[in-house]
Amino acid sequence: MYEPIRTKSVHRMADDAPDRGPHRSREAELDIQLAGHLSALLAVTDELGDEAAADRIAHQVARLRGAPPARHAGLTGADPVALHRRAHTLAGRALVVAASRADTAAAILAAERMDAHTAALDELRPVGAL
Repeated sequence: MYEPIRTKSVHRMADDAPDRGPHRSREAELDIQLAGHLSALLAVTDELGDEAAADRIAHQVARLRGAPPARHAGLTGADPVALHRRAHTLAGRALVVAASRADTAAAILAAERMDAHTAALDELRPVGAL
């Protein structure tokens, strides 16, 4: 009833190709991911105006990427509570990736930044507010 398939699947043929593009190792992928999270955290930290913390984050990004990161130009007047929440989330993501790649320096930095943003949020929120 059906005619048999006479050629190999294009997907299978692509898998068999010996000159497939290079693939990154798991460690390289985690380095890229961690550098991305730290770069986003750096942008928010620059926005908050915390130069000391931003310099420490920039150092870690430069170590992972092999080049200094782009820095945020100045303050835009965004809501500080929203910025601290965003920074806390980004630091948490960086912590997870740093822990999975066993990068102690980045993990410690991310944990410290999470603590700093938690403390800042506690100061900015009115008593009794969630």
